[in-house]
Amino acid sequence: MDLRRRHVHANRHLHVERALIAALAATALYASPAAAQLSVEVSPLRLELQAGPGSTTTQAITVTNAGKEPIRVRATLSDWDLSRDGAPQFESAVVDGPFSATRWVRVAPPEQVIEPGKEATVRFSLAVPQQVTPGGYRTGVLFEFGPATGDPAALARSVMFKSRIASLIYVNIGQPPMSGELADLRQRTLGPQTQIVATLKNTSRRTVRTKGTLIVYDATGKVVREVPVPDVPLLPESERDVAIVVLDAASTNAKAIALPPGDYRVEAKIDMGLAAVIVGETTLKVPKQ
Repeated sequence: MDLRRRHVHANRHLHVERALIAALAATALYASPAAAQLSVEVSPLRLELQAGPGSTTTQAITVTNAGKEPIRVRATLSDWDLSRDGAPQFESAVVDGPFSATRWVRVAPPEQVIEPGKEATVRFSLAVPQQVTPGGYRTGVLFEFGPATGDPAALARSVMFKSRIASLIYVNIGQPPMSGELADLRQRTLGPQTQIVATLKNTSRRTVRTKGTLIVYDATGKVVREVPVPDVPLLPESERDVAIVVLDAASTNAKAIALPPGDYRVEAKIDMGLAAVIVGETTLKVPKQ
């Protein structure tokens, strides 16, 4: 399989792949008389670390105040999970679960003020235990934002943060064997979109990312559409739905325009890190308008 291997350096520091460098611009509202708006950018939003037992590293996350007022930034560590559709979940995540790396990490500084138009650095240090089972572990640095003025202790009691941004951290220990399956393949209509939803089960201890192609054939066997399978994570010992958009009435992309009414054969070829690509078939029904 075309899975990239990332090795621990000879100095036992970890090798980091910043898979997503583009910053997220977000607006955070806090409860204050002026109800001011905060514009904040965090980069990277995802870090993937390949590690070994006893490995250590320190990595940096940049927080930029793109607004016009000083802001107070609070950084905390948090366990997280993914919902069935792949949305990060923090409140419902199991604390210190079997794949949590949160206890291995320290973050500094936990709180700071950033002036308008300036950026600051938050560093986290990771120390992997010597006795650790190979697997895909994870944690996250959760950033909360509030007004810069006032006593920090009082603000902590009185301010209700309305928005948060997280940098998700994947810590991959070793190369545990991959096992999983395509549990279901079905059609779904969601607003203007017609999707083929693949339900994938990862029964291994490994975190992998999906790739592949969905091919649509007409009644004569001619290929009428090819759509890439989204590049999304499959967490260890989990199940999730991967939505592949086949038709989108609201899109201007020619590849998403409507197909003539009828039944189409759909073939999904999905690479989830197994020895062979998984192939599944279903029927796409396009109704008359």
